[in-house]
Amino acid sequence: MSVRVRFAPSPTGYPHIGNIRTVVFNWLYARNQQGRFVLRIEDTDQTRYVADALHEIMEGLHWLGLDWDEGPGAGGEHGPYIQSQRLSLYRQAAESMIEQGWAYRCNCSAERLEQIRTAQREQGASQIMYDRRCRDLPPDTIAADEPHVIRLKVPLEGETVIHDLLKGDVVFENALIDDQVLVKTDGFPTYHLAVVVDDHLMEISHIIRADEWLSSTPKHVLLYRALGWEPPVFVHVPLVLGPDGKKLSKRHGAVSISEFRKQGYLPEALFNFLALVGWSPGDGDEQEVFSREELITRFSLERVNTASAVFSYDKLDWMNGVYIRNLSTDELTLRLIPFWQEAGMIPTPAPAEVLPTLRQLAPLVQERLKTLRDVVTMTDFVFNDIALPSTETLIGKKLTVAQGLIALQQTHVLLASCVHFDAESLETALRALAEQLGLKAGALFGLIRMATTGKEVSPPLFGTLEALGRAETLKRLKRAEDVLATPETA
Repeated sequence: MSVRVRFAPSPTGYPHIGNIRTVVFNWLYARNQQGRFVLRIEDTDQTRYVADALHEIMEGLHWLGLDWDEGPGAGGEHGPYIQSQRLSLYRQAAESMIEQGWAYRCNCSAERLEQIRTAQREQGASQIMYDRRCRDLPPDTIAADEPHVIRLKVPLEGETVIHDLLKGDVVFENALIDDQVLVKTDGFPTYHLAVVVDDHLMEISHIIRADEWLSSTPKHVLLYRALGWEPPVFVHVPLVLGPDGKKLSKRHGAVSISEFRKQGYLPEALFNFLALVGWSPGDGDEQEVFSREELITRFSLERVNTASAVFSYDKLDWMNGVYIRNLSTDELTLRLIPFWQEAGMIPTPAPAEVLPTLRQLAPLVQERLKTLRDVVTMTDFVFNDIALPSTETLIGKKLTVAQGLIALQQTHVLLASCVHFDAESLETALRALAEQLGLKAGALFGLIRMATTGKEVSPPLFGTLEALGRAETLKRLKRAEDVLATPETA
């Protein structure tokens, strides 16, 4: 069998990261099997259409490296790949089902349908279903040109069996399956009809989707039967849960791909992480960081877990940090620049004269970054004036005001006269100064750090001073000296 899988988003919103995990499974399976990955846009719900959703979905896939072999922008022999351009195909299928006795027209008003639902709720019905009033009307009772919907004529008895690659056979009683609407009054198909028609005509071999779609699958199997088509292989993968054990949602931070990009996650780290949410490379294999090529080689549907997987931000942050630390200085600098620009720290485009400073800063923060965005708070003191430190914050608990003032003055003299203003030279000189002053190195360095960065914790001090430069460092030292030399603190 030639493997063909698809991702079929609806531009009514932005798929959250739990949905994208399933897309990663589809993409990996296609690449592992030398198959085809198809992007299809299911835009038949025109009332909820979001104008920029399609662009954001496609941009997010590109960023994450989920390229598609067929679909918008890629072409293909099974197009068009946008459902609103395929309406005649759905209408043809629905009319064929009416002729074969598998579907019927229904002109029940919205008011009547709501009355049915209300009555069933009041009666405590376990499932709300259409009462099938129009199911057995004589032919042509409802004209094709009058407002109506087309419904699936579900068998009233027997069972529909779904064979799922992970779950085995799953049995549904036909009596509990609703006569689902297939075509709406506006002529647009519902999801159930369109997805079956498109998957068949696009020769999709495997439907890999989340568990929540399992309850809809018997309707799809009945549609395949009604249209005389062979169903694809169904693979319903477990849901992604939040830390509280509930389905992943926006309250857990389950946002779209673009939000993870804005938060400073690397696409290769997010891809690696998502591949491991509900899939394991093999028993006893403790490896967690994989290249894209390794994941393609090792991926199999049989290794998809049957239990729900938990989305752990702690693990994602850890993995993102691993990938950040593996970047070269030049590559890390390039990836950090947009975050400095967004924060207004450097212009867009970045001037050539600022690039050496950025390149100095990147390795200083590399070991501490969990996300690229963290660089903003870690380095803001380089680009912006810092608040004037108070006496208490400058000297802390280890120094007196007099000791602090002398230490700053001596540091100022030393740094003004030293020949080389690089991290290695500065460290040697300042360690010698601490010994000369009879201070612990940590006490002196903490004082200098607070005076020059305004922070108790900063990137490595000596590299930080080099990045600030001699003139800016001396200016900030002088401001701190003035704080300690005021009469109130003398």
